[in-house]
Formats: sequence, C-alpha cells, structure tokens
Amino acid sequence: MSHSTTRAEYRWVRADLKARRAQALLTVLAVAGIVTALITAATLLEDGTNPWRGLFLRGNGAHVWIHTKDAPDPATLKALDGVTDVAGPYRAAPATLVQGGKKTPVALQEMAPVLPAVGRPLVREGRWLDPSDPDGVVVERSFARAAGLRTGGPFSVTGLNGASHGLTVIGLAESGDQGFYPEWTPGLAWTLTGTLEQVEPALGRSESVTGLRLADPDATSLIVQRTITKLAGQVQRVSTWREAQDSMELDNRLLGVLLALFGAAGLVAAALAIANATGGRVLGQQRDIATLKSLGFTRRQVVRMLLAEHGTLGLAGIALGVLCGRLITAYALGETVAVPLSPAPLLAIALGTALVVLVAVWLPAWRGGRTPPIPAAPTAPPRGHLSRMARLALLVRLPPALVLGARDAFTRRLPAVMTTFGLAVPMMMITIGLGCWASLDAFKSHPEQVGQAAALTVRPGNLTSAVANQLALADPDVVSAYPGTEVDALVPGQTRTVRARAVGTITDPYPYSVVEGRLYRDRGEAVAGQGLLDLLNVRIGDRTRLTIGGTPLIVRIVGRVLEPEQDGEVLSVALDSFAPKDALPPQFYSLVLRQGADPAAVRSRLQTRSLEVSQAVNPADRLSVIRVIIIALVGVLALLGLANLLTASALGLRDHAVDLAVLKAMGLTPRQVMGTLVTGTGLLAVIGVVAGALAGAFVSSGLIDLQGAASGIGAGIGRAPAPMTLLLAVLTVIGAALLVALIPARRAARARIPVTPR
Repeated sequence: MSHSTTRAEYRWVRADLKARRAQALLTVLAVAGIVTALITAATLLEDGTNPWRGLFLRGNGAHVWIHTKDAPDPATLKALDGVTDVAGPYRAAPATLVQGGKKTPVALQEMAPVLPAVGRPLVREGRWLDPSDPDGVVVERSFARAAGLRTGGPFSVTGLNGASHGLTVIGLAESGDQGFYPEWTPGLAWTLTGTLEQVEPALGRSESVTGLRLADPDATSLIVQRTITKLAGQVQRVSTWREAQDSMELDNRLLGVLLALFGAAGLVAAALAIANATGGRVLGQQRDIATLKSLGFTRRQVVRMLLAEHGTLGLAGIALGVLCGRLITAYALGETVAVPLSPAPLLAIALGTALVVLVAVWLPAWRGGRTPPIPAAPTAPPRGHLSRMARLALLVRLPPALVLGARDAFTRRLPAVMTTFGLAVPMMMITIGLGCWASLDAFKSHPEQVGQAAALTVRPGNLTSAVANQLALADPDVVSAYPGTEVDALVPGQTRTVRARAVGTITDPYPYSVVEGRLYRDRGEAVAGQGLLDLLNVRIGDRTRLTIGGTPLIVRIVGRVLEPEQDGEVLSVALDSFAPKDALPPQFYSLVLRQGADPAAVRSRLQTRSLEVSQAVNPADRLSVIRVIIIALVGVLALLGLANLLTASALGLRDHAVDLAVLKAMGLTPRQVMGTLVTGTGLLAVIGVVAGALAGAFVSSGLIDLQGAASGIGAGIGRAPAPMTLLLAVLTVIGAALLVALIPARRAARARIPVTPR
C-alpha cells in the first residue's frame, strides 16, 4: 500500500469524524461508561478486593477463634495436626459503653503492650496500648465510627457489677478476625490485662478467646472438629475466617453484581449502538465510498478505513473507561477496596470489550466494502409494500404526516430493528434499576415486610426484665414488646457456630415475615433464614440438631423467614418452646413501634429511663450507595439511547431528503413535514421503550430475589417499580426521544430543498 493511499485514508477518516463530533463523543463516553462499570464490578466481586484479605494478611490473622469458659493450654492446641501457631488465650468480658445516656454493649479483650505475631490488630489512628497509660483503650475502627468515638475522647464503661470506669480512647485499629460493626456485634475494644481486671474482676463473668493459625485454610472444618474434641465440651462458640470474610464482602458483592448486570447489558446496548451508527454512516457515505472505489480503492481498503474510523472511537472509550475504573476503585472505593483489580480480569474486560466493538463495527463495514462504484450506486431508499404500522395508520384515518412517518419508520428493516433493540435494552436496565430503588424503599418504609418488624431492642441493664418491659410498653409509640434471647449454637458436625434466637412465645409469636411454610405453633418447631437453610443443606419440614452450651437442640424447621442479620444464618424459635429445665430468661425485648413512629426519638426517650436501647440496622442504610450507582448507570444508558436516536434520525433524514421537497410541493406545511420525520424516529423509540419497560418490570423482582437468596436474606425482598413510577419513566424517556428527534427534524423541515429528479 502506497504512502499516498494511506494519507488519503487518514484524511477521509479525520474529515468524517470532524463532521460528526457530537456523535463520536457520545460513542466514546458510552463505551467508557460501560467499561468503567465492568471494571468496578469485577473489582468488587474479585475475592482479593474484599477488605478482609488485606487486613488478614497484614495482621497475620488467625483462621479460627475458639471461645471457651476457661483458658485452654496453648501448647496442647499448637500440637494439633494442621495448627501452625496460636494467638492467646485472651480474657474477654462484656461491658456497657455509656455516652450521654446512650448505652451500647461492648466486648473488652485483653492484649499485651507488644503486638502479637498472630491476630495482630492494625493501628490506624493514635497508638497501641501502653503500660504507662493504664486507662487507655484501643477501639475497633468501624465500632468507633458508629459510636462517634475519637482518639483522645472518653470511653466510659460499666461492668456487670454496676461499677463505672472512666477510660480514654488512645487509638483506633482494624482487624481481619471479625466483621465490621454493627453487622458483627458487640463492639470490640482492646485493653491491658490490669484494666480488664478492674472493669470485670469476676472470672466467672468472662470468657477465654484463643486464635488458631492453620497451615491449610481449607482444612478449617476438620481442625475445628479436632479442637472441640480435644477440649471436651469446653467450647462455647467458634468463629472462622470464612465468616469474617463473608461479613465484610456482603455489601461489596451486592454492588458488584448490580454493576456487572448493568455493565453486561450495557455492553450489548453499546454493540447495537455502534453497529447501528456504523451502518448508518455507511448508508450515508455510499456515494463517497462508491467514488473511492471508482478511483481504485479495493474492498479491503474500504473495510479497513471504516474499521479504523469507528473502531478507534470504541478503543478510545475502552482506554478512557480503564482509566476511570482505576480511579474509582482507587479513590471513590478506597474504604472498601484493599487492592486494585488484578491484571488478568482487567485484560479480559478490555480485550472482551474491544472484540465486541470490533465485531459490531466489522459487520456494517463489510457491507460497506461491497458498495459498487458510482454507476451502480443506489440514489433512493429501498421501496416496497407499506408496513403493517402504516396500513393501520391508514385504516384509522390518521393525519397524512403520521401515515407517512409510520411508513418511513420501517423503510429499512434491519436498522429499524437494531434501533428498537438498542433502546429496549437500556430501558429494560433502567426499569431493573427502578426495581432496585423500590426494593430499597420497601426496606426503609416497610421494614416489617422484609424481616425487621422490631425497630428497637431493649436490654434491662441494671433493671429487672419485668421492670424493663413495663418501662418500654409505657412509651406511647411502642405497640408490642417481645421477650427474647440469643445464643451461639454449634451446627451439626460442630465446625462453626450460628445464631439461635428465641423471641416471642407460642401464643404471642414475634411477627416474622414468613415467605415459605408457616410460623412455629408448638414446641420443637422453628423458622430459619435462607442462609441457615443453605448452610445446613436442609429444607422446610426437615429436622436439624444444634448444640447450645453442650446441650443438643433438635427442632423441625416449619418456615423460611426473611432474615437480614448474620447473612441469614439464624434459627428462630419461641422463648417458651424449651423444656422447663432448659428455659432461657429474657435477655432483651424486641419493640414493635406504631406505624410512622420515629425509632430514633423513641430510643432517646427510653434511654432517659435507664434502659439500654439499640436500633435495628436497616440494610437500606448500608446499601444507599446503590441509588448513586443507579443514577450514574442510567446516565450511561441514556447516552447509548441518545446515540441510537441520533443514528435513526440521521438515517431518516438521509433517506428522505428529496422527499422533503416533494412533500412541501404537495402542500404539507413545515409543521406537517416535521411531524412526518419525528413520527418515523419516534415510533421506533416508543416500541423500544415500551418493550424494554415491560421486560424490565417482568424480570426485576425475580433478579433481586435471586441476589437476596445468594446473600442469605432469601427470596421475597424484590419489588417491581410502582406503576405510576414506571409510567412516568416511560413517558419521560419517550418525551426525551421525541425531543431529540425534533431538533434535526425542525431544522430539515425549515430548510430550502430544491426538487431534483431522481
């Protein structure tokens, strides 16, 4: 290929890009947005991006934490096959953090002034424990944020004996050995041994915590079984690295799945938009291409020019998207992402998107390469029978402008289909996004429908259970108070612990959101969250056996409930379902408030009555960033739809440029001519938008339920967009589409076009 030919190709490509700068910019931005969404999704979904990994590696965390009543012999545990090192044992005791009348449960754990080799907290602010400052404590950072604690601030705690102790926060630290607060409760604070002995002098009211570092993390279940056997009934509960990892990654995975879904669908929409734009340009440049071929350009050279022009836009969008994805994961998600996306998935996203773009460009470019020289070049749009839509418009006697527009919409069948699908896919994803928004609103406005009937939990503290119950019910906004208690139970095989909750009574059960089966009615019956059913591999109607404090608990699961806590790994029974010898006293009361009551205001009033009150953590609060993501992705999808509409409008004007003069000569006013052009493009937009909205409304709740089941909450949380919201969205998108089509149509209708023979 000669140098002059290369320069000619370059000039032709550059001139065409300059002639359509706006459309070229839209293509670049749309592809960049899709690649950014895919990279961010992969970063959140990749196992290495879980903040647990970075914390666990830097802190040389323990794979298993054993909670026992008495301190075990660390040499005995280290001698177990598969255990490489031991952390502790450390003494831990419960206490209550008091802040201006607000009381929050906290776990105090002793640590040495020198950070240990295994299970080492990572100090983020301030300093570590110092014997010269015996009243200093180091607080786990997520708990400190939730409680409003800062370095140098007070840390007043009350022990179980009622004595108060004024301590000081000297540092904030993170640990990969447990999840973030409040998903992982109670809050954690590290103290010196002498400080802990002052707060809780009685050994009987504390426990021992021992960490095990394993040679093979995959052998965790086997090591736990060996440890429980070795300690012969001393184990109260067990937590493993998998539980901490799952707790930290829940929100990330929800965001990652949503981004991946939008990104994948957006990639399809982007491919359609690029293919449609390239095909439209090929049709609009048929005379130019035919002229080039008559001057000696080969089919391969024409295809190469078209690939270079339109493929460059896609590749530029990919490069911009990779840069934006890196910046977002490094800065906007800096608090949740430990490491950037590894090279392999990053390269796969870039190459996969490039392949999709090039294939989308190559197909219309190949058709452009088959364009014959000038003598055979077509000068008019294809002709044929009236479309069914045009026939229907004639039958119902619509105005001529609308009939002609209905005919023009389907003059070219393939571009019309691609335009319709190119609008339907973004609208479907927008509808799914509205479904996610509606599901979050349901969590927020109707928490009782998604497993959070009780907005507050009251603990008696220094009061008796009966007095606490009376004080809680005395508040005018409290409708019911259900007594309850929670304990950790070992699962069958005793490889890990789950939450066992006894709340309400058989005659007055707690108002769970039962989505499958029924609520318990008798002793020995229980309901469970989806996470527990999956963990135990049981179904409704099966019996299961858990171990609580060395005592077996055999229950039949009669229903599945929506359980937003502990990843759904919760078993719930009635408080009076136990035998009298195994009856558990109430540890707390779950308060159901009247509709419209403000939980924060009720909590403040109850705290003034010396009650320890905690507020339920609504999943919508943790996932509020999804709303921002939906808005951003809707913007990207709108760019794709806009690119499709511009292509459809340009193609319609190109096909009927001569017809405009004929229509004016026939007596049609500029407004009627404009209506013809807008109808041609608007009809495709209406069909695509309505089809996409219907498809999105049909699948949105099902997709959300699938993710709910995967996260442990369970199916039944999905909500379709409200009919009025969906109708408003459809009308808004259609109105915007008509407005986009109106601008070039108005300009063309007012232009003076001479009538020339075909």
